[in-house]
Amino acid sequence: YPPCSSCTKIFLCFYVIERQLDAEELLLYYLRKKHILFLNFTFEFYNSVNYFHLSGTKYGCGVGGCGACTVMISAYDPVAKQIQHRPANSCLFPICSLHGAAVTTVEGVGSIKPRIHPIQERLAKCSGSQCGFCTPGMEPTCCQLRATGQCCLDEEERVCSSSTGGQVTIWSFILTLVKTTKSLSFPPQRMAQEQQRTTLIFHGKRTTWISPPSLKEHVDLKAKYPKAPLVVGNTRLKKNHHGAYHPIILHPVRIPEMHVVSSTNDVIGAACCLAQLRDILMEAVPKLAEEKTKIYRALLQHLRTLAGEQIRSMASLEGHIVIRGSTWDLNPILSVGKSVLNLASEDKQILLNDQFLAGSEHADLKAKEVIVSVLIPYSMKKNALSIVNPGMRILFSPGTDTIVDLSILYGGIGSTILSARKSCEKLIGRQWNDQILLHEACRLVLEEIFLPPSALGGKVEYRRTLLVSFLFRFYLEVLHGLNQMYPFRCAELSQEKMSALGMLQSGVAQGVQIYQLRCDVDPGDRSPQDPVGHPIMHQSGIKYTTGEAVYIDDIHPVGGELSLAVVTSIKAHAEIISIDAPEALQVPGVVDVVTARDVPGENGKDEQAYAEDKVVCVGQIICAVVAESLTQAKCGAEKVKIAYEDLEPILTIEANINFLTVNLKPSLDFPMIIYLTGELHMGGQEHFYLETNSVLVIPRVEDKEMDMYVSTQHATDVQEFVASALNVQYNKIMCHMKHVGGAFGGKITKPSLFAVIAAVAANKTRRPVRFALERNMDMEKTANASVAILQVGLMNDGRIRAADFQCYINGGCTKDESGSVIEYLVFKVDNAYNILNLRVTGHACKTNLPSNTAFQGFELPQAGLFGESCIVAVATQTGLPHEKVREINMYKGVKLTSFKEEFDAENLWKCWEECLDKSDYYSRKAMVEEFNTKNYWKKKGIAIIPMKFSVGFNTTYFHQVTSSKQFHIYIDGSVLVTHGGIELGQGIPPKMSQLSYCELKIPLSYIHLCETSTTTVPSDKYTTGSIGTEINARAVQDACQILWKHLDPIQRDNPNIYLLQISEAHKQSISLSATGYFKGYVTNMNWDTQKGHAFPYFLFGVACSEVEIDCLTGAHKSIRTDIVMDACFTINPAIDIGQIEGAFIQGVGLYTLEEIFFSPEGEQLTLGPDTYKIPAICDIPEQFCVYLLPNSCNLIAIYSSKVNTPNLPFASTPDAVAAARKKRGLPLDFTPNSPLTVERIRMACNDVFTEMVRLFLSLL
Repeated sequence: YPPCSSCTKIFLCFYVIERQLDAEELLLYYLRKKHILFLNFTFEFYNSVNYFHLSGTKYGCGVGGCGACTVMISAYDPVAKQIQHRPANSCLFPICSLHGAAVTTVEGVGSIKPRIHPIQERLAKCSGSQCGFCTPGMEPTCCQLRATGQCCLDEEERVCSSSTGGQVTIWSFILTLVKTTKSLSFPPQRMAQEQQRTTLIFHGKRTTWISPPSLKEHVDLKAKYPKAPLVVGNTRLKKNHHGAYHPIILHPVRIPEMHVVSSTNDVIGAACCLAQLRDILMEAVPKLAEEKTKIYRALLQHLRTLAGEQIRSMASLEGHIVIRGSTWDLNPILSVGKSVLNLASEDKQILLNDQFLAGSEHADLKAKEVIVSVLIPYSMKKNALSIVNPGMRILFSPGTDTIVDLSILYGGIGSTILSARKSCEKLIGRQWNDQILLHEACRLVLEEIFLPPSALGGKVEYRRTLLVSFLFRFYLEVLHGLNQMYPFRCAELSQEKMSALGMLQSGVAQGVQIYQLRCDVDPGDRSPQDPVGHPIMHQSGIKYTTGEAVYIDDIHPVGGELSLAVVTSIKAHAEIISIDAPEALQVPGVVDVVTARDVPGENGKDEQAYAEDKVVCVGQIICAVVAESLTQAKCGAEKVKIAYEDLEPILTIEANINFLTVNLKPSLDFPMIIYLTGELHMGGQEHFYLETNSVLVIPRVEDKEMDMYVSTQHATDVQEFVASALNVQYNKIMCHMKHVGGAFGGKITKPSLFAVIAAVAANKTRRPVRFALERNMDMEKTANASVAILQVGLMNDGRIRAADFQCYINGGCTKDESGSVIEYLVFKVDNAYNILNLRVTGHACKTNLPSNTAFQGFELPQAGLFGESCIVAVATQTGLPHEKVREINMYKGVKLTSFKEEFDAENLWKCWEECLDKSDYYSRKAMVEEFNTKNYWKKKGIAIIPMKFSVGFNTTYFHQVTSSKQFHIYIDGSVLVTHGGIELGQGIPPKMSQLSYCELKIPLSYIHLCETSTTTVPSDKYTTGSIGTEINARAVQDACQILWKHLDPIQRDNPNIYLLQISEAHKQSISLSATGYFKGYVTNMNWDTQKGHAFPYFLFGVACSEVEIDCLTGAHKSIRTDIVMDACFTINPAIDIGQIEGAFIQGVGLYTLEEIFFSPEGEQLTLGPDTYKIPAICDIPEQFCVYLLPNSCNLIAIYSSKVNTPNLPFASTPDAVAAARKKRGLPLDFTPNSPLTVERIRMACNDVFTEMVRLFLSLL
């Protein structure tokens, strides 16, 4: 549409006509790769387009848990007669459900041409994106908030909504794509066509999708196909691993009766999504009397945190109810609220009660019955009350506290919602204010709601404790309500009991970032125009926010390209008897099956690329299937049969230690006043970068050359592995990296194996091969779990005289990086503390779990936790404040580390004092103590933690930039820079541009950094250890200085005229190209003498964090965090502060949230965001302040900068738990194993309810 007089919007709008629709296809894959036909409705002609390929929408997890695939769906609501804009996970959204809808991807929000959206511009300029992979998924959600439909086209839409449109046949499919340059709207023609009430039928290869327009037809279809699932949002309908599918799917979303909303009789249409339910309730609550809205308020309380907005916008109320999953949190509330299901058949109704939720035959839906709407009644009595998950409701006799009716339901305890019906019946007629009622109610519930020790999901003791903890909170809520109504009859709750009321709510996070500009310190040294030290926008920032940055799986399909799927082991340890592939080769589209026999050269090194005779973990790759499409490759992989002969697996550190019969007892031989011993366990952590490991291999026609496009931190390693596997020289393998969507250490060693797998397949077929891991497979490669057994000797004044650590890590089935991990764990155990007599012994344990690898921080988080545990133990033993014990033991002045490396701790103390001041630590600590004195059931904790991070590696050649860092100036003045650093989100390109300006005074707009490639920079080491930017900057600086010497005579004659200088240099045949080199920092470590200069320098930092915990549930929230980092004069403070913030939040996940589980057979159970909890927005501190230490310099690193990405230990949560234990008179020397999850927090806050559960379990 051309812009009107009052609007600047320009629309590029297409009908998308799909005549060969697959009813099982999901929107994400359709957008990224699909062949389509466009119909431009303005000119009414067909235009063939090879690929849709809207690659800004990313695959992140495949289960709707990460948001990288978010799009905005706009559809006309015939009941409300307006356009509804909702965010949705395209990885779950069936393409068939989009008839008559508009889909806005990030490309529709804005692009470099013609213009970017203000949201995108703001994100880029404020460095709101790091690696950039998931950023495009944020923007459709943001724009959905802006899409209020108040544009000039609204009148046009209202006029057109009553007209009729063209014919839509059964075999055609229409999808409207809206591309706008500013706000978002909806094509009016779509509403006209929506009036056509034709039954939509889409026939796929295996599945038929039927969307009826009327309730009668829907009922008839359900009677005809009683086993057909009803799909509205598709948030739960998933194919299982055995290839099951649904031949018929019914899609009732176009039926008006199922979208009805009636405020007069409290009816909500069954097809309404949960986001609509929330909006309806939020609108209703202020208009109704308070006593009528208790059920509504309880629903709203949980709708705020139930899944993400994308899932809430897709999941229907009917689906939420009918699935009856134990963890679906609204059902207990709807049940105790006496909700009613209205059916289509003969106006029948079903009470949504405990029997319905349990699936009782007499109370359940019949196969042919259809839910049309749900009645959610008002709360009818003033003393009725509902509490969120479980759902509890009580009704008293008027004017009394005598129980007339009581309902208690629990979700998340068993496989279905469980009701304590018998317990409730026994309590009817009792007085609520009876002193012994609570104890008896808890006993009855524990007896009735049985959870066996082997219950699915584990955490049995914790879940049983929650049964009575929630009941206690409900009991107090009701008593408090009775006191409000009848103060003369029910006494006011004590302050102790009042602290149990309410749930923790996180506020909107606010941040402060303070840093010092270089020109502010020495104006004569640097000009204000010098970009070094300024928050310059990332060169790819705009491309990140518009989705135009190209990652590996975004690369357009290559001619003849094959897709690859792998067959993996289902055994932890077994001999391979046979690989049976003939059936797979019969699958249409399958080209070949690749095994270890097809590897011309070396089949991996430490770890085999293709398993040969034996598998050593679940998930190990045995063979690969290549096919014309990914679907065909997966289908072929399912047909491959593997025969095994089981071997005995070793799965845990403890089993490994017992197997090796290692003596674990540490000993100290120094005279001390006090000895402390302990054992600390720390879980592993998933890297969970959003871009999964991906590789595209393109074999060239001649000379056995191959182009490898791979998501990796170590291109040289990929080149070496592939060349060895194909038995060719390294110079035949060319690796290319432009953008990597996150890594955190997880893409150092593993991408080489995946590259070999794809390269061998490409070599065998002589066709390009693409291999992108799905999230569940990618998550099998994690950071190491650890165990530390320690003994500490100390004096009464808190000084630690000696410490002995024996550390064990679970290395998995191969060595990988475990040797280096153990070394760095040994190096870093002391953290910031000067322990004169320190002994650390490290062991890497081989087990039959997937091989573990390095992680960001490279063992500082683990070593730091071990060291901080000693500090806490010493403080507890001596009764001294924790911060005083830290100060007593911190390094001071110029000291030697345990491995005899000298360093100056001056900046460590500057960070400490600055953090004490900026965080107002002592005042806040007093406030925390006062809060803890007044509150029994909620506690706060505050801790301030120092950090000494060893930068780089203990081997010199790991720092070297081994070959050319090329700097080319062209005759138009433009500059091309190539280097070996790989951009992972740490900002290498803008920093290289900044230092290029600083060295040569070349305008930033003239500088371009091309991809990293082994063709231009061979034999580089990996980009990791937080030092990749620094060492590559040294090489680029060297190249700049060479060019400066070349241009110096010209510059003297033509000062300040850059283009004239370049032109004159070219005329005088002066070289405008240079190659830079950096030998690397000289480091060494002699393990025989246990001495060395292991690291170039140390980075210091201090963090102060305050948290609050709910002792009844274990829930916790972060109130405030202050970080002071000795980053000296950072090259780009905006990027580096983002790295600091991100690393801290990653530490929050490590220490409090992220937990990896394995089955007894060695199968990893946490393989996606639906089973593995990573930090979310609600886990960000409400106040998050980052300060870069002012007036600090580093004489070693370039431009006096320092690296700054390690995550600091997170110790305030154990402090809050200790406050709870102190109040209860419990010992304070408990072991806070990591992660300190809600379960561990709750069980550590031992009280009458935990003891009640333990006693009950002992009697079973």
